[in-house]
Amino acid sequence: MAEITKSPSATSHTSRWFWAVFFILTVFVYFFGLSIPLVGPDEPRYAQVAREMFERGDWVTPTLGGFNWFEKPALLYWLEIASYHIFGVNEFAARFGSALFGLGIVASLWVVGRFASGKPRKESIEFANWLAMIGATTIGIIAFSRGASFDVIVTFPITAALISFYIYDANEDLSSRKKALLLVSFYFFIGVGLLAKGLIGAIFPLGIVGLYYALSRRWPGRVFLISLVWGAILCLAVASIWYLPMYLRHSSAFVNEFFIQHHFERFTSNKYQHPQPFYFFFWVLPLMTIPWLPFFIVAMWTQTKDLIRKIRWDAAETSIVERKEQNLHRFAVAWLFFPLIFFSISGSKLPGYILPSVPAAVLITGAYLFRTLQKKTSRKLLIKALALATYLTIVFALLFVVPRFVRTETVKTLIKSADSHGFSQLQVAEFDMISHNAEFYAAGRLIRDDDGKQHRFNSIHELSDRITATEDHRILVLIPLNHVKQLTMSETLSTQVIEDNGELAIAAVSLK
Repeated sequence: MAEITKSPSATSHTSRWFWAVFFILTVFVYFFGLSIPLVGPDEPRYAQVAREMFERGDWVTPTLGGFNWFEKPALLYWLEIASYHIFGVNEFAARFGSALFGLGIVASLWVVGRFASGKPRKESIEFANWLAMIGATTIGIIAFSRGASFDVIVTFPITAALISFYIYDANEDLSSRKKALLLVSFYFFIGVGLLAKGLIGAIFPLGIVGLYYALSRRWPGRVFLISLVWGAILCLAVASIWYLPMYLRHSSAFVNEFFIQHHFERFTSNKYQHPQPFYFFFWVLPLMTIPWLPFFIVAMWTQTKDLIRKIRWDAAETSIVERKEQNLHRFAVAWLFFPLIFFSISGSKLPGYILPSVPAAVLITGAYLFRTLQKKTSRKLLIKALALATYLTIVFALLFVVPRFVRTETVKTLIKSADSHGFSQLQVAEFDMISHNAEFYAAGRLIRDDDGKQHRFNSIHELSDRITATEDHRILVLIPLNHVKQLTMSETLSTQVIEDNGELAIAAVSLK
């Protein structure tokens, strides 16, 4: 009998140990391997923009190669600059802020599970842990939390803003003071979102809230409507920390490039060469929920079907917990579909754009799994095992798979090898290609056009003229492997191939 009475306590103790270990493991995984070389076109550029601001001691004007770079707001750069002060200028520092914001998304999911589920305290803590576990191991959140890019930087404040609003809306018994604080948090994080990636930092939270009220078939309360006035002032005050000095310093040039070109023209046209079909995000978003994809699909089908069936539910016949579950699902559906539709009609599409919808997918999936597996201990253990297996797979990939992939995607080793051969002062030319990766690893040495863009050399004659114009008549050349013979077989150039990474080679070139 003694063993029987201790069993629930032992189970609870084991559960606490699991969540404690899982928390530590989550922090470890999110910061593990951030020091691999920067990849893709965006990471090196954003890291270099922050480096130039860091070296100038300028927290306002983003530049790339010394030229104004007004594509994005400053929040990511600020995080990188702060990290550069702490860790030095390196890849880990460039990605540190993204990892922090990724953990912020996970923490926000925990908060909504704990304080807006309508469940008793013990059960709400378990539900919060459940949501955090699924969110932390969702591939979309993990992947973008490991990159020095803006997608996770804007997703966290959008998530925090929406969580603040939903706790405000879902808890009628909160004191006026707590409700006011939650609204302050809502508008504050909208302001942070504006600093993170521009206008969508405000469009998404406000649009999602509006769609949620429409799905709930009710008008916002008087307090919330009044808050729109002082809330707008608050979020603009937060955003003005950067927007105001930028406008005062650059006036119409900033407005034209940042708002007109990189907001309106990017949305309405394919000016920046990212075309995709309308349905692009309808398959990208589900893929971002791996390894929870099958559960997400089932959850969307069953819960939305139930929601439609109960759209005329009678509050008198529905328990408070059931009502809150229905409201949470409505809110998650609004959160999921508003960005999905918004970006589907955009002329420019990249996978990371849809990241703000992923936390909503986690809410839908987590709520479904928690409800259906609540009394099935063995299946709950399998879900936890899947989460741990996801972390194990990621660590394994970072140790043994990613380094091989990264080698062909970065010029870091090429530049480092050339520098070790005594060519660290030479300019770097790019022949028949452009490597945005070189922005960070060959900073200050890249040859540029008059508008600040990297110059692409297309002929031996053009390259020879550039070498003639240099002070010591030598230059480093990054070149695709299949074009190296054009240099080595040239009658006018003397070429020393230093190293290659499987895709590109770097060579020291001079005139014969």
